[in-house]
Order: sequence, then C-alpha cells, then structure tokens
Amino acid sequence: MNKIYTIGEILVEIMADKIGQSFTFPGLWNGPYPSGAPAIFIDQVTRLGVPCGIISCVGNDGFGTLNIARLKSDGVDISGIRVLPGETTGSAFVSYHADGSRDFIFNIKNSASGKISADDVNESLLAECCHFHVMGSSLFSFAMVKAVKKAAAIVKQHGGTVSFDPNIRKEMLDIPEMRDALHYVLELTDIFLPSDSEVMLLSMQTSPERAVAQYLQDGIKEVIIKRGKQGASYYSASETFHIGSHQVEEVDPTGAGDCFGGAYIACRALGYGVKQSLHYANACGALAVTRMGPMEGTSTLADIAAFLDREKVAS
Repeated sequence: MNKIYTIGEILVEIMADKIGQSFTFPGLWNGPYPSGAPAIFIDQVTRLGVPCGIISCVGNDGFGTLNIARLKSDGVDISGIRVLPGETTGSAFVSYHADGSRDFIFNIKNSASGKISADDVNESLLAECCHFHVMGSSLFSFAMVKAVKKAAAIVKQHGGTVSFDPNIRKEMLDIPEMRDALHYVLELTDIFLPSDSEVMLLSMQTSPERAVAQYLQDGIKEVIIKRGKQGASYYSASETFHIGSHQVEEVDPTGAGDCFGGAYIACRALGYGVKQSLHYANACGALAVTRMGPMEGTSTLADIAAFLDREKVAS
C-alpha cells in the first residue's frame, strides 16, 4: 500500500486572453490546457515522485488524448481512466476580472466525467492505495457520490487515510443530497484542506475558530486552511501554527490550491514532517500562480528548492 489515488473530473481549460474579457463578446482564448481539480492535484503528487493514480472518464477525442498523455508522461497511473466513445471530454472556459475574481463556464456533468460511477471503483485498482483524496467539486452527481463513497470506504477499510478539499461551488449546498454527501466525506476525513472562505461552509459553529475546534473534536486529525496571499494555517490536537505567503507575480491563480494540496499530501507520503510539508506546499502554491495554465503550475522538489533558495538570496 504505497499509492495515492483520487477520483473525479478531467477536463480542458480555455482561458481568456485579456483581463476583463467577457464571455458575451468574441475575443481571443488560450488553450486547451489539461485541467480538472483532481487531475491537477494528482499531477502535483506525481511531480514530487510519489506513486499515484486517478479514476476518471474522458471522451475519445483530442481533449481526452491531451489529458491522458500529460498525466501519463508525468508519471500518473492512468489505468483507472476510461475512454468513452461517443462522449465529450469536459471543459471549462475562464474569464478574469481586474479585482482578481474569475468567472467560469463548465461542461462537466454532461461530459464524459459525468459518466464516472461506482463501477469504475474496485478493490484491485485500489489494492496499493494508502491515501485517497476527495475534491468537493467532484461530487456533482449522485453517481459520483456513490463512486467516491465506495472508494473512500475501500481505502479506510484497508487502513488508509483520506484527505478532503471542499472546493465547493456554493450552489451545491442548496441540494440536500449533495450537502449530505459532503458531510459524509467529512466524517471519513483525516486531513481537511479548506480555503479561508470554506472553513464555515460545512460547520454549524459561529466562528472559524470554533469550526476548526469542532472538526478536530469530531475526529479529523489535521485541518489546514489555505489563505492564498496570507499564507496558510495548520491545526491539530497538539499544535497550531501559521506560515506567511511568498511574494510572486501572479499570472494565473487557477489550480494553485490543488497544487498546494497535492504537494502537502505528497510530502507527508515522502516522510516529511508537518512543518516542512506545509512550507513546501505553500511554496508550490506560490509557484503555481506564476505560470499560465492550471496544470502548468505543478512543481518538482528541485523547482521548490530553487524557488526557496532564490527567495533567501533576495531577502
């Protein structure tokens, strides 16, 4: 049992060429880039040298070929990806605003990724899995919820651990079954990785501090809050600490949180301590925003070390 696995959407991302460019008028667009939150996460894991795989579906088209080729060349086990004739690989169009916010048009639920089901999850595929990662964005259908529950249960039954990045679109919380699914995953979670704005979304508490305390009381072992330009915070039953951000020029923020999570989980699998893992994850997230394209921001250990060395010299 030495692999990290995830499940969920694989798609291409096509990005507006200019800030302020609208979906409602013709313009130039960049891409397609390999993407999908679980795919970015697992690509970051493999780039740090940790064995890993993904369970997903793509169409028998150029977008699917692009993603499979990228994941395979980087070292991800792609045996859990089904190629579906007659289906279309998922897509996301992204536009950027001057204030740093973004708008998306997704085709996920009605794409090949929407065909992922519990049948794609089996004991033999996860036989070597020691850790399973769940993205809240992947819980977009009842079939996906069943697949995630099945995979997480298999890994936990074999003594593995589970991490959960809520990555939630708020409209999901308006669907009772989806909210229930998010809470179900939370109950299985060992490492919780919300962003600053997501800490309270799955809690009935009245403050972020109370929410974190409740998560730990309920059995989550580690809560790591991704704070973007403010760094990150770590909480467990025995320690709490915060790390600051890195000063970088932001080119594209898409995928930075996924790179952060992939780096943290991979570093822990490599045997690094909590503080070093978080330090590397924070650097990885910072590096991710300096590159155009969501999966283009994944980094190697050498990339991270060189970045931290440059930062020391500059200071």
